[in-house]
Amino acid sequence: MRYSNYFIPTIKETPADAEVISHKLMLRAGMIRKVAAGIYNYLPLGLRAIRKVEQIIREEMNRAGAIELLMPVTTPAELWQESGRWEKYGKELLRFKDRKESEFCMGPTHEETVTDIVRRDVRSYRQLPLTLYQVQTKFRDEIRPRFGLMRGREFIMKDAYSFDVDSEAADLSYEKMFNAYRRIFERCGLNYRAVEADTGSIGGSSSHEFMVLADSGEDAIVSCSLCAYAANMEKAEARQVSTKDHAEPRPLERVATPEKRSIEEVAAFLNAATSSLVKSLVFVADDEPVLALLRGDHDLNEIKLKNLLGCESLELAPDAVVEQVTGAPVGFAGPVGIDVRIVADQTVAGMKNFITGGNEKDVHLKSVNLGRDFTVESFADIRDVVPGDPCPRCIDGIMEIWRGIEVGHVFKLGTKYSESLKATYLDAGGKEQVIVMGCYGIGVGRSVAACIEQNHDKDGIIFPIPIAPFHCIVSAVNAKDEAVMAAAEQIYSRLTAAGVETLLDDRDDRPGSKFKDADLIGIPLRIVVGSKNLVDGKVELKERRSGEVELLSIAEAEAKVRQMVAEALAQ
Repeated sequence: MRYSNYFIPTIKETPADAEVISHKLMLRAGMIRKVAAGIYNYLPLGLRAIRKVEQIIREEMNRAGAIELLMPVTTPAELWQESGRWEKYGKELLRFKDRKESEFCMGPTHEETVTDIVRRDVRSYRQLPLTLYQVQTKFRDEIRPRFGLMRGREFIMKDAYSFDVDSEAADLSYEKMFNAYRRIFERCGLNYRAVEADTGSIGGSSSHEFMVLADSGEDAIVSCSLCAYAANMEKAEARQVSTKDHAEPRPLERVATPEKRSIEEVAAFLNAATSSLVKSLVFVADDEPVLALLRGDHDLNEIKLKNLLGCESLELAPDAVVEQVTGAPVGFAGPVGIDVRIVADQTVAGMKNFITGGNEKDVHLKSVNLGRDFTVESFADIRDVVPGDPCPRCIDGIMEIWRGIEVGHVFKLGTKYSESLKATYLDAGGKEQVIVMGCYGIGVGRSVAACIEQNHDKDGIIFPIPIAPFHCIVSAVNAKDEAVMAAAEQIYSRLTAAGVETLLDDRDDRPGSKFKDADLIGIPLRIVVGSKNLVDGKVELKERRSGEVELLSIAEAEAKVRQMVAEALAQ
């Protein structure tokens, strides 16, 4: 491909609305252009990288025995109503009506549609196991789309769905997909972790997220320093450690804390450690108030709390509800003397003589004790893990915190959708059984963006060879020099014929401008053809990642490029 005939609209200035590095660089490199909030055009370079990821995904899905199909973006409301998600999914589900007033949605995911396919045509256990997948556009009406392709509303996704006769067979399908995902992200050249995760709105019994490690990652990842345990923050388990305080209970004491509302303010005012305070957070769970308690130096994990309460909706109570429940403004809530459901983190169970809000403006209570002063309905792990926490799986490991970007998610769905949509089969004895399902998603554009977050420098993108838009760029230093252009054309033609995807920069432009564009768009290998070196039959070969430059003969440069590309693609 000739640069002069291609469409690569690079820009020098970073757009004002771009926040993360992948968004900035994809805009500057001419890979994407914004159409509306969270909706982008994929320009030629961006599309080439996306198609590379898609191809790797297809190869590994097919190798794992999955079969490709394509489902419509638009889904009738009836299917979502059958599964019960029409009401539960929320405002991210884009609903609309056609000219006949029939209700539809733009599919954010396709569990209902694929289950409908299977329930119509799968009748016997002999047709199972079955795994179907597609690479298709999805739409989720994010309340705050941002970060370019990292959190868009319209996006390309690979979603797969497995159908099995029982849970044991479903576990095998899950393992196949899990291993396929490992191969996909390894082939894409990504540094990632597979972590235990919450199932969220998809549902099911268990799941794993595949997280690309990057400082800019939105999600916190927790992993053990010694063993293989890893989870996202929503799912990470805080191991219960025996920390029971054997001190004798002291008399309850009411103290004035004028305008001291936060944990830090109260601790400083009373000359106490934050760990000696108990936070009292008022939530509304399915329209009912509930008080959640945890140690002052810990943060509440709302997913864990929601799972403990078994509620459909959970939100922090508005100020008016806090005052109604506690009789005090926000910042002074406590468990003593209030008549609502109270749950607490397991670390609170071992505390004695702690400090809480006094349910009165500018008042806190000291020497509060469980049992004597209030009771708790249940204790559970409802806090975020912190660095240094003991590992919940091994004895000596401690928890470490990383930042990550979710690029893939696998779920054991069980019979959540097959039961509601009545997807069944006849077993060997002729008895009707419910199909057991799993589902598996990869954000394709998001994977490219995550790759850039992980692979860049001050000059631009550094693509791994397997997903680079082109493997090599041949830069003719002076396009008006006939000898230079002839040599560049020859190198370009021979590399292309050898299967190396090559971009020939034949523009009549300054060398510095060409080199800056090459670095910006992230092509892994660059051959520079200039008149000075060409006299001796030499060209420069530069590796984008290392910055290493070698002066080689034309034949040597071509051979080395072919070898490096072949080795990278063979992994």
